[in-house]
Amino acid sequence: MLQTIKKLYINEQFNPKILSLLISPSYLQRKFLYNEITPFLSLLNGKLLDIGCGTKPYKNILKVNEYIGLEINKNNPYADIYYDGKEIPLENETFDSILSSEVFEHVFNPNEFLQEANRVLKQDGLVLITVPFVWDEHEQPFDYARYTSFGLEHILNKNGFKIIKSKKIGNGSEVIFQMLNSYFHKITLSKKVYVNFLKTFFLIAPTNIIGLIFSKLLPRNNDLYLGNIVLAKKINTISKGK
Repeated sequence: MLQTIKKLYINEQFNPKILSLLISPSYLQRKFLYNEITPFLSLLNGKLLDIGCGTKPYKNILKVNEYIGLEINKNNPYADIYYDGKEIPLENETFDSILSSEVFEHVFNPNEFLQEANRVLKQDGLVLITVPFVWDEHEQPFDYARYTSFGLEHILNKNGFKIIKSKKIGNGSEVIFQMLNSYFHKITLSKKVYVNFLKTFFLIAPTNIIGLIFSKLLPRNNDLYLGNIVLAKKINTISKGK
């Protein structure tokens, strides 16, 4: 029973449905991320490395020959391989595809990170990165950066990649409602269960529902959005430290 509840909770974190709509302060961001990343995932193939795999939320919808999860946190039971955050302990040009979702903002050495990704990826291999743009500080103190679409293109080009497809997620009124929920959640967080229940019932759930409705009615704004999804191809081999 407990394992079933745990599995449901993990699934709802990354593929939010009705339960998350009613209780999760991150519902809007995760809903739009899941919806938009799914078509990108179908483009990945062959042998895949998931850098910062977490609980491997996308493993079951990927159609790849081999899936390897990499983590810096050695307490993560889902990972297949661990690394020190600097050097990936794998051979050159081992993978056809790389996935790194909601990880890049936690990387303090982004050039070194991308050079390592470049090294273990085959020529013309694909890398899929998602990263927040408008979002509050999270997983403190390991939250280091926010990237515009232009910043991502610049740093990827610098490290041997060319963007072939990109998408801005949450580029509508949902960005406002998501920030409201993040604000409500943090200022009302309590150790008292009944306080959290009241917060969820009167603040979180209504804001999610209204935000979802308004996202269908109001126009998009590509200058204000929750995050970026970028699919890039390795076009050059970059020596580390360049």
